[in-house]
Amino acid sequence: SYKRYLKGDSSSSMTADRILRLNKVGFEWKCNAWNRSYEQLANFVKEFGHARVTRMFPQKPSLGMWADTQRRNYKTYLKDNSSSSMTTDRILLLNKAGFEWECYKILGKNQMRNS
Repeated sequence: SYKRYLKGDSSSSMTADRILRLNKVGFEWKCNAWNRSYEQLANFVKEFGHARVTRMFPQKPSLGMWADTQRRNYKTYLKDNSSSSMTTDRILLLNKAGFEWECYKILGKNQMRNS
């Protein structure tokens, strides 16, 4: 709705008044969930000493799902598919953190659940 408003789309339910009120309470317009999840990965590395986050990570399920999504997006990216949200910058950041792209090839299924 906000983006449509900025483009001048009259069907947007966003108004200048709503924007002012949201700005007044400190609303974050450009929320970057990927960066927040990457920060969680960095904290995981500090705590566990590796970046082998499993899809079913019980202590932080959202991080496990995010890591699984990064692996799938990376595979799509490698196939030169423009539908992937993976970027070269993200790959570099994940590599820098020691992210393991092929977890299942490194560990058996049981070990993956217990990391």
